[in-house]
Amino acid sequence: MTVRARATIGASAVVAIALAIASLSLLGLLDANLLHNAESDAEAQATAVARLAEAGRLDPLLPPTHGADFLQVVNEQGIVLTSSQNLTGRPPVSADRPTAPGTVLSTLDVGALGQEYRQRVVQVTTETNDGLVTVYAGTSLRDADAADSTTSAALAVGMPLLLLTVAGVTWWVTGRALRPVEAIRTEVAEISDRDLHRRVPVPQTHDEIARLALTMNATLDRLESSGQRQRQFIADASHELRSPIAVLRTQLEVALAVPDPELRPELLLGALEDTERLQQLAADLLLLARIDAAEPRPNGRLDLSDLVDDAVRKRRGDRLPIHTELAPGIEVAGSGLWLTRVVTNLLDNAQRFAEQRVGVVLRTEPTARQAVLEVTDDGPGIPEPDRERVFERFTRLDDARSRDHGGTGLGLAIARDLAEHHHGTLTAEPAPRGARLVVRLPLAAAAPGN
Repeated sequence: MTVRARATIGASAVVAIALAIASLSLLGLLDANLLHNAESDAEAQATAVARLAEAGRLDPLLPPTHGADFLQVVNEQGIVLTSSQNLTGRPPVSADRPTAPGTVLSTLDVGALGQEYRQRVVQVTTETNDGLVTVYAGTSLRDADAADSTTSAALAVGMPLLLLTVAGVTWWVTGRALRPVEAIRTEVAEISDRDLHRRVPVPQTHDEIARLALTMNATLDRLESSGQRQRQFIADASHELRSPIAVLRTQLEVALAVPDPELRPELLLGALEDTERLQQLAADLLLLARIDAAEPRPNGRLDLSDLVDDAVRKRRGDRLPIHTELAPGIEVAGSGLWLTRVVTNLLDNAQRFAEQRVGVVLRTEPTARQAVLEVTDDGPGIPEPDRERVFERFTRLDDARSRDHGGTGLGLAIARDLAEHHHGTLTAEPAPRGARLVVRLPLAAAAPGN
């Protein structure tokens, strides 16, 4: 069953139940009100006749007035003393005889008494000089019956019409509301991996469906961007792999073609260097593939201060010494192997361009609950327009464009991806001299009881 059908059936069922309750309540209230009015009029007539009986002024024939269709007066022996003309010669209305003096009110349902409509009878008992006398006053319920019949007929016709109207309006409104959803579904069903540039129509209603369409288009934007990055990455990787493979093949072919044994070690050494570079490039590409696949990271707590200190100690043979300012006891959650790779890539980049000094500062920002790692160098720096481009894959700037000097162009891209995988950031920020790369990572949550 479609959403449209379910909505129509649900709305119609709710309205039907509400109408049934309202109709029954209306009929009940109408009937009770009409009966109350009839009883009040009949009671007034019976009370007036009872007062005449108390005074001993009963007429041989009682004329019914407004509010009573018939009147009858019966003594305690069951003898009819007087009545209205339409009950002349008839037996008492009720066979019950009151036994106590005073006034007693009761309501009796009796037959038509020669009339077409039901009668409501009010009984008033009073004490006279001749004993107890009971006055019966009856009033026709023709008005109440007619009102009930008319109201029931109107409801019997109006309720189905109202239900049909509600069902039709609900069906139309639901269909109109869901029409953009069907348009979105149709468009998405036709989008393939080669049509990611297409977008779903956005209705001008500014409602939930419009927000759904905007969200869908934003998702398609991300998919298209991801596809473009993937294609660009494959193209760049193919280009980067082609050069060392071509050079390696050339060196091996020359080594085979040159018979001089003195040149062969040099050629083989060059081939080995290209093989190592090719191996490093393949390892970087595999790491990027793991990151792009959103591989879950370990969530263990680790001491970032010790991690950075160990990474720096292992680089004592670098071209320039590394000056460190490490705040102790800074803990983050994540993978020690991957965060070590972040530090290593940043230090490699700094060593590549520094002239005399490389600096590492580790501190915290308590207000933001972040660990901040800064790696600086006194090299040529990063121009402001390129501070985002340096983190793109296979990007080399100026002197770093040489593959021999600038590496694969993946170091900073890998470092940023790993930082973001740990819910952190890596940015290039202004510095008085050289480059300043800043990593921000969320601090590990405090252990219970601390």
